[in-house]
Amino acid sequence: MLLNVNTDPKDNSTCTLLYNEDEQWLTTVWKGYVDPLEAREGAEAYLLYAVQQPCALLLNDNSGLRGPWFDSLDWLNDVWAPQARRMGLRYVAHIIQADRHDDTISSHPLQQLPFELQIFREVEEAKQWLRQCRRQTT
Repeated sequence: MLLNVNTDPKDNSTCTLLYNEDEQWLTTVWKGYVDPLEAREGAEAYLLYAVQQPCALLLNDNSGLRGPWFDSLDWLNDVWAPQARRMGLRYVAHIIQADRHDDTISSHPLQQLPFELQIFREVEEAKQWLRQCRRQTT
């Protein structure tokens, strides 16, 4: 179920938020060059919709990104992560960009997260891990 799409009219980069009813997790799909403002807006959209659709599992798919990504790890760590946890987030499968060997989160890990974060290169591996986590939440 599509919850939200943020599209930059300048370059058509997007952040799409979906709820996968069959898998029972939220998915964010990032595509194109996402500047810091777009990244923050996409992350804030997650918080807005997580209030309406509480979910312990998040698939954060960065495989379609190009270029540098979101340089505000302090904001993610200090503001976004605690709010997401209060809304029930317990497990995040983070898929790195396909055009890089790592990305901001995998090369500069966030500190003391209130949920479990795993880094993946392949979407299917991330989904498998989330399925295992889902079993732990039921």
